[in-house]
Amino acid sequence: MAIWLIIYLRSKGEPVVFDPGGKHGEFGKRLLPMYLDITKFVLGLAAGSIVLLVGSLNFNQSNGRSLKPFASPLFLVAMSIIYGVLFMILLALNYEHHLHRPNSYTLFQYTRNQSLGFGALICFCISYIWLIAAATR
Repeated sequence: MAIWLIIYLRSKGEPVVFDPGGKHGEFGKRLLPMYLDITKFVLGLAAGSIVLLVGSLNFNQSNGRSLKPFASPLFLVAMSIIYGVLFMILLALNYEHHLHRPNSYTLFQYTRNQSLGFGALICFCISYIWLIAAATR
């Protein structure tokens, strides 16, 4: 919510356009694939981290480590996945709608998409720092 508020206040009064330079369809050719690839990469790392950590602790019970110290950072990793999936879906849907109705991209949609994307990245980074701290105790 704080991320959305910061982005909204920073963007208020600015025109909201999808296509750079006003060239219709330009966002879909260059920027959309790049945003989706970056998000897929972060989601892959996040999902792999959950599987690896939970799997290794469950299959190697002899070391006596519990999942409890990792519960909160794993929740943040899961939130980064949820935010990232919502970001990809809503960005693609908003862009498709924009292609059929130019100038239909609103400030709310722009700031929501930005906050979901940055929220996914921030949750992922914080969770990894937290996981490292929990693992080294």
